[in-house]
Amino acid sequence: MKRRNFIKKATLSSLATIIGVDIVFGANLTEGYQPLALQKPDPFKLFMLDDEMVVLNDKPWNIEAKAHLLDDKITPNSKMFIRNNGKIPVDIDAKNWTLTIDGESVKEKRTFTINDLKTRFKQHTYQLTLECGGNGRSEFNPPAKGNQWTIGAVSCATWTGVRLKDVLDFVGVKKDAVYIGYHAADTHLSGDPSKEPISRGAPMHKAIQEETLIAYKMNGKKIPLAHGFPLRLVAGGWPASVSGKWINRISVRNIEHDGTKMKGTAYRVPKNPVAPGDKVKDEDMKIIESMPVKSLITYPKSGAIVKKEQAFEIRGHAWAGEFEVAKMEYSIDFGASWKACNLEKPENRLAWQHFSAEIQFPKSGYYEVWARATDSEGISQPMLLPGWNPKGYLNNACHRIAVKIK
Repeated sequence: MKRRNFIKKATLSSLATIIGVDIVFGANLTEGYQPLALQKPDPFKLFMLDDEMVVLNDKPWNIEAKAHLLDDKITPNSKMFIRNNGKIPVDIDAKNWTLTIDGESVKEKRTFTINDLKTRFKQHTYQLTLECGGNGRSEFNPPAKGNQWTIGAVSCATWTGVRLKDVLDFVGVKKDAVYIGYHAADTHLSGDPSKEPISRGAPMHKAIQEETLIAYKMNGKKIPLAHGFPLRLVAGGWPASVSGKWINRISVRNIEHDGTKMKGTAYRVPKNPVAPGDKVKDEDMKIIESMPVKSLITYPKSGAIVKKEQAFEIRGHAWAGEFEVAKMEYSIDFGASWKACNLEKPENRLAWQHFSAEIQFPKSGYYEVWARATDSEGISQPMLLPGWNPKGYLNNACHRIAVKIK
């Protein structure tokens, strides 16, 4: 009989590095065997997702919804997009989890347990819209690097926690404070503990808004692990990357925060329009703040086939970053004319708004239903792709669905 081929020491060491700990009895592994810890998990079971969610990447996990999955007024965990930059932390001990407030511009460094936050500060609950800055990236041409999000990297859940403002007031902030930056427990894909996967933040005027939360509940329950358990920052209306997950430290800075993914092209767009494919210097880029006005038809699914005599209703959501949506319209003639939708007021500031309309089609045939939102500043969605940028951010072109009337 041939001797069993046992795994080489160098390979064993590499596997241990990936897993994060030594493989006890690793010398007994046969050549070609893959430890269970490295075998590909099922994200639908792992994160309890609807089976129609779309996995874009597994290193790190990036998963989006289809438009019709987002029909709920409040997004459930099973249909909420997942955007990660590193490895999800493991072995979390929520009872002993702490949040440290430090930085050049705090009067005194302080550390809080989750129980401290819950008992020392008033609890607040808001519906808050979170959208990945790259939502819609797949439509840009030339193609932009990054996850090729279509339309499903957006959500509006109910978040519960304490206001960051109240915690900062308690700690004491110096007059020279201009920015906050978050730090978290997720780890870099390389396994290098000295590298942060992401460390972004926001200027003080956003940090001290009433709706900016240090959250510990989502939709009335503990935050799911993939969405930041046990503690995360939630800053609605801005790119979701501002809302750091698994946070354990917030630094109050006297400079614009300079953490990972705060420089270069990350979450930045050109200050002025550029030709598609142009290279843009770092000094000619600006940080994305409030997200642009946008809307999404969530019912019916694109491709619907309906009899002419049947009533045809559309519904969906609209949002506008820091602003409110003032008007919602639809078109069935490729944007030649527009008609008003019914538009609900937001549950609170920074929550998305629900719209609906009943449509009459003039005759049988193929149609496209286009949706267009206009914000309280009078800015409307563009009918086609907006200005190209190197990383494919801020695509807020009108959403549209295909319909056949028989």
